[in-house]
Amino acid sequence: MANLFYVMGASGVGKDSLLKYAREYITDDTSLVFAHRYITRPYDAGGENHVALSHREFLERERQDCFSMSWQSHGNFYGIGAEINQWLESGLSVVVNGSRSYFPEAIKRYQKICPVLICAHKKHLLERLIKRGREDEQQVYSRLKLSDSVKYQLDHPALTCIENNGELAEAGNALVKVLTKKTPTHKE
Repeated sequence: MANLFYVMGASGVGKDSLLKYAREYITDDTSLVFAHRYITRPYDAGGENHVALSHREFLERERQDCFSMSWQSHGNFYGIGAEINQWLESGLSVVVNGSRSYFPEAIKRYQKICPVLICAHKKHLLERLIKRGREDEQQVYSRLKLSDSVKYQLDHPALTCIENNGELAEAGNALVKVLTKKTPTHKE
């Protein structure tokens, strides 16, 4: 049964690291695929492995219905390619790096959505945002403030929450378990 795993969380919770961990760990499940995001951010900005587009390229692709989902956040455009619809129709389960603000729209579009909310304590968010060096101090505190925002309505009966406050393997194994429905053995 094909599902859309919609992974989301505030900036700095470690979504990129956890998705990378899961992608490297899950090598024998050919029915599960990870989608790249298309972002109007330089390819070498750090963080996730994404497809970098100029604003012009992004808007043209959006106009041509090349995205199944798209949103704007923190001065960038983000998109998930329309190819995921074909993958889902062919029986593949798909993992996407989503947005909390877009989530209400995503649940309207996808019946078999499995939302995964990654959370972390505020002190970890601050440390991670500073360490990645993508934003200046004002932008970092703006992202922290947004992490507390109550405008995100994340109610969903299938919502799974994963705390990422300790070792990467702990939260990483929890994500692998959600994606594969099995308890992972120790990753080397």
